[in-house]
Amino acid sequence: MDTVKTDRALQRQKPGHQSLWRPLTFGLVAASGLLVFYLGTITLAQGWGHATEQLLDDFWFVSAIIAGFGTQVGLYTYLRRMHLHAMAGGVTVSTGTSTIAMLACCAHHLTDVFAIIGLSGIALFLNAYKTPLLWVGIVMNLFGIAYLLWKIRQQRRPLRAT
Repeated sequence: MDTVKTDRALQRQKPGHQSLWRPLTFGLVAASGLLVFYLGTITLAQGWGHATEQLLDDFWFVSAIIAGFGTQVGLYTYLRRMHLHAMAGGVTVSTGTSTIAMLACCAHHLTDVFAIIGLSGIALFLNAYKTPLLWVGIVMNLFGIAYLLWKIRQQRRPLRAT
């Protein structure tokens, strides 16, 4: 009788197709939130028309960073669902880099605002290194995704052995 209970408990711990809805939802919400942040920042600085134009100009960078960010949030949610108690510091570092890269993309639109509050040097730096910072954001996203996939594989390994 104990064997049956143990087998049922293990089956409940294994993530199935039903448990994928939550990570997918969280990932899509996070990606959408980053897109809204990006468009909102540019819209506040220079208007909606310029925001959409900038999105089209930097489409490949922005979409890669947004997709990577959403993927990381979804994978992290999936790990949490698996009751992973290990520290996942890689998510914090790479998603923070993604946000900085997105800010770098928007920063030259905020130069006037930064100058008013005494931060024009930051705007100039972010504008000058916009493309390298976007590449760093993409690479950090890839490292974050690889780290989370490694943690998922680590977490699943004990479940397969039983």
